[in-house]
Amino acid sequence: MTIIDYFVCENKQQWLERIAECDWRSGKYLCDLLKNGTLFEKTGENTKVLLLTNKEELLGFCTVSEKKYDIESSLSPWLGFVYVFPKYRGNRYSEKLLRCAEEVVCASGVKGLYLSTKHIGLYEKYGYSFLENAKDWRNEEQRVYFKPSEKIKQG
Repeated sequence: MTIIDYFVCENKQQWLERIAECDWRSGKYLCDLLKNGTLFEKTGENTKVLLLTNKEELLGFCTVSEKKYDIESSLSPWLGFVYVFPKYRGNRYSEKLLRCAEEVVCASGVKGLYLSTKHIGLYEKYGYSFLENAKDWRNEEQRVYFKPSEKIKQG
């Protein structure tokens, strides 16, 4: 298994087609942003799209970005679009993606990593703490979590 950065990999079209197979509306939105070339506009110029792969298979993906595409916030950076395809769930692949995203963030010297979700109990087991509630662009409630760099470095 390998985690690659979409923007520096070969075969972008192949990976884009795999992302398009996602059954999650936010994953489809990420695919649209990549196809239309508008991801950086929504999430910031330094956004990374991390792809968890096994040869030609896409197991999952996530992003690390300066801005959150669906929440108005001055917080930064953000973990987003965390997704593992159903047939690969239960293998801790989300954790692999999270750890890679956290390494990217630590390397840049920021104070930590934010994420928003509707899930309760999922990200807490990876060291994220609830920070606040926020409304997204659909006016739906999202829970904002934070993991400080000190916790990331501890593993």
